[in-house]
Parts: sequence; C-alpha cells; structure tokens
Amino acid sequence: MAEITQLVCYPVKGCAGITLRGGFLTHAGLRHDRSLMITDAHGGFRSQRNTPRMAVLTPEIDEEGTRLTLHAPGTEPLVVTTTDSGRRETVELHRANYLGVDQGDRAAEWLSEVLGGPCRLVRVPTEHDRVTDGLTPGTSAYADSCPVLVTSRASLDELNERLTARGHPPLPMDRFRPNVVVDGWEHPHTEDLARSVTAGEAALGYAKIAKRCAVTTVEQSSGHKNGPEPLRTLAEYRRTGHNGVAFGSKFAVTRPGRISVGDPFRVTEWGESEL
Repeated sequence: MAEITQLVCYPVKGCAGITLRGGFLTHAGLRHDRSLMITDAHGGFRSQRNTPRMAVLTPEIDEEGTRLTLHAPGTEPLVVTTTDSGRRETVELHRANYLGVDQGDRAAEWLSEVLGGPCRLVRVPTEHDRVTDGLTPGTSAYADSCPVLVTSRASLDELNERLTARGHPPLPMDRFRPNVVVDGWEHPHTEDLARSVTAGEAALGYAKIAKRCAVTTVEQSSGHKNGPEPLRTLAEYRRTGHNGVAFGSKFAVTRPGRISVGDPFRVTEWGESEL
C-alpha cells in the first residue's frame, strides 16, 4: 500500500522548506504553508525563478505562526513577530492581485540586503478569501495555485533513470518542492490518476497536474541554477500544452485533519491522466 514518506511545509513562499514528521492539513494546506511571501518594490512576488538565492533562506516558525526566524549563510538571522494588524498592501501573484499584511521595515531591510534588491515581507491576512482552480476547487495562502503538491518516489525514479542514461546525475526530490511525497506505487505518475484520497484524518481531491518551471533547475542546497535539467528530459515524455512539462499533481483539501509520515495514502477514486 502507498504511504506518505515525506511532509514538507514552506512558511515563506520561495524559501527552503521545513521537513515534518506530522502536521495539520488545513483547507489551505499544511498549517503555515506559504503564509508569508517576499515581494519586490512593486508588490510582485519574488521567486527562485529570478532570485535563486531564496532557496538557502531557511525558516523556523512556531506552532501559532507568530514567530518567524529566517537564517541565511553569512549573516545574523532575522527574527520577526508576525502580525495581522499591519498595513494592507496589494500584492501580485501570477497576474492576480491579493492583499498582504506588511511585516515592517526591519524585515524588509534584512531581506533586501540578503537578496540584493528591494524587498518587503507580507503575511496572508485573516480576510484572505482565495478560490483555487482545477477539478476540485479549494483555497490556499500564497501557493502558486492549489494548496497541496503530491509527488511520488516512482515518478522520481523514472526521471532519474532517464537522466542517468543521458549522463546526468540523479536529482533529489527537493528540486520539485513537494508538500507530500508518496512511496509504494509500482508505476510512475500514479499521483496523476488519483481523484479522491484519504490520508490520516484528512481527505484530498485532485485538482490538476503540476506544470513545472525554472525553479526545478535550482539546486536547493546552494541556491544556484544548474543548467536545463530536469526540464529538458521531462519535455521528452511529460509535455503538456503550450510547451509546458509536468511532474506531480496538485490537490485541494476536502477534509482537514492531521497527517503524518507513515500514514497510508489511500486512493478511493481513480481517473485518467491529463497528459
């Protein structure tokens, strides 16, 4: 039977993740996932697409989500007491506008120095009312779209077989920044076929395949872009429309609850692949 082998939460969008043994899955995904975001001088979100160094900013966050610590190599850490009472700013995420609660000048100054350009840190406000798209609609904080990204070990194994056959080194799963990693499926990309899933106390509904971007070319341990892989190899067998490629699938949370590493990942309804 398939089971969860890894859980990862990303409190600050685009920064390193926190590996969990267990966590609470809210309607917006793992608690605190992408609840904070770094923006540029114009309110646009900053990403590893254009700022790969974000990969080495390592967060810590308390259970309530009110105390954030960010570590960066070669500098003193930033400690922020997050607030929902700061000024609201319009922020842009993939051509859609939302609100963000500004977290103050000290956080902005630290991030601007570490990342080499104007930055602000914003938190998702309590009145955030976002509806995500896909086969099963849901909500999320500042995730690119749907709240939970699921990948499988079988899918990565197939990709790495293709990479090594072309003379490239295998890649770790963190290149794909998943929330839930599943092992135990015989065939790769079985996550594309799951339509309804239970895991621990929670339930998930399939939304759509995950189209991948240049973030997958960033080595997460160093924050450096490392050539065209895995996008070039994925384009050979995982091509979507409009020259995109896919790896993993995105899910909405249909029943919140606690999930843990080792929980069975039970598919209760199957469908057909979008590819």
